[in-house]
Amino acid sequence: MRKLLLVVIALVLSVVLLTAAQPAPAAAMGPAYHIVRPGDTLSSIAWHYGLSTWAIANANHLWNPNYIYVGQVLVIPYYPRPIPGPIPGPIPGPYPHPACSVRVNYGDTLSAIAWRLRVDVWTLARVNGIYNLNWIYAGQWLRVPNCGYVY
Repeated sequence: MRKLLLVVIALVLSVVLLTAAQPAPAAAMGPAYHIVRPGDTLSSIAWHYGLSTWAIANANHLWNPNYIYVGQVLVIPYYPRPIPGPIPGPIPGPYPHPACSVRVNYGDTLSAIAWRLRVDVWTLARVNGIYNLNWIYAGQWLRVPNCGYVY
């Protein structure tokens, strides 16, 4: 009986060790590349790829994330999905509900928009990937933080 128990334990251990010794298939994660087109911003590119603006700026050694130029090739770090088609505009596609976004009008400031939406200016900037609170422009779309309901 003891010999049978030892044989069973040895078999179980050998199976466990053999399966643990084989490497698991690694996920195909690697960098992708994006060519900047007219109207692209670093925050819209980051939003498109599901990354933070800081991750793309850091991977490309950009000291000023507000300055990218048309034709510049950006490295998109750790992009596990297939590379999508071109980005249609500064922020791709319409938002699911108009209450979840706001368009910047001429003369607006980020702090005035944050006050109007009753959110913290830093939260509004962080959600939209804005590092310079003075750098917004007319026609830009901003995402409203914590917008899971209709106002």
